[in-house]
Amino acid sequence: MRGLICGPKLAACGIVLSMWGVIMLGMLGIFFTTHSAVLIEDVPLGEEDLMPDPNPPQKIYDLYNKVGYNCFIAAAIYILFGAFSCCQMRLNKQKEYLVQ
Repeated sequence: MRGLICGPKLAACGIVLSMWGVIMLGMLGIFFTTHSAVLIEDVPLGEEDLMPDPNPPQKIYDLYNKVGYNCFIAAAIYILFGAFSCCQMRLNKQKEYLVQ
């Protein structure tokens, strides 16, 4: 069958992993864009970000937003991976019907 790359078990595993990735990264993206203080250790702060500045929190908030947008982009990639896995599941089911 044309376009069939993986079997049904690998496709099901891909669907489960992509659902988990979308949920987890979506929530992380929300928490980063709302500037959650718990996630400060995951923000890539450098020495120049901690230097005296007229508006010190703004640089840190910009970094929070940047990491949050990266999480949303990664969640979108997981959505694409999940759609690919769903297509593989359908192709595997079609192959089963053709064999019978």
